[in-house]
Amino acid sequence: MRAQKKLPGIVLLFTMVLFFSSCDDGKVNFFSVSEDVSLGEEITQEILNNPEEYPVLDRNQYPQAYAYLERMRDDILASDDIRHDDKFAYNVYIIDKDVFNAFAVPGGNTFYYSGLIKFLDNEASLAGVVAHEIAHADRRHSTNRLTKIYGFQIVASLLLGNNPGLVEQILADFALNSTALAFSRQDEFEADEYAVRYLYPTEIDARGVAYFFEKIDAEPSPGWMVYFSTHPPDDERIEAIHEKHQELGGKEGNLFEDRYQEFKNMLP
Repeated sequence: MRAQKKLPGIVLLFTMVLFFSSCDDGKVNFFSVSEDVSLGEEITQEILNNPEEYPVLDRNQYPQAYAYLERMRDDILASDDIRHDDKFAYNVYIIDKDVFNAFAVPGGNTFYYSGLIKFLDNEASLAGVVAHEIAHADRRHSTNRLTKIYGFQIVASLLLGNNPGLVEQILADFALNSTALAFSRQDEFEADEYAVRYLYPTEIDARGVAYFFEKIDAEPSPGWMVYFSTHPPDDERIEAIHEKHQELGGKEGNLFEDRYQEFKNMLP
């Protein structure tokens, strides 16, 4: 009798999960697009509220640096391949720390460490990183990954509101770039592909992601393990990036080395 009494509630919860879940390119995602936005804003606030660990540069103090990065972002968002430009904010943040890292949170916000920015030599390379991170957000790779890790548990807990610890764990995983959230090989190849697609219509060389990896190969550093903990490297990725560029027409773009140096000089 007890089992029979519980059954309607279980069926209702399961129905709610199916109703609120979405499917991206064949991937089941228990988060709606609006939930991506909400979760991303929570994570962003956690980061901004922790200046000792994440010393984010103030926009009012570094308006030119942010204008440069935001212009690059806007060029990328002009792509017809962006799916959520009407719902995601895609705010950009610079973290002033000598760390080789960049990451995106659900809902489109992206973060770039000054250590990574200063390591690179030209605008095309950074634009490749920016486009790659935006692709992770726009293709909703993070919440797809969370769905795979937590499955039904996360939906049930969030819907019932009885597991705040799980939410805190998710926030910590994102903010700390937990290896549990490492993107799949398929996600990385897809983010690379869309980075090329986003940049191809612009004046910037669309192969920037490949140049980023080629520089890492030329000047290896243990610091890159931070980035690769959530972005596993693969030699085939460089080849795939160049192949996608040729598939789109092979248009030569600009590296913009001089104006990139000016951007780096704007940073502390």
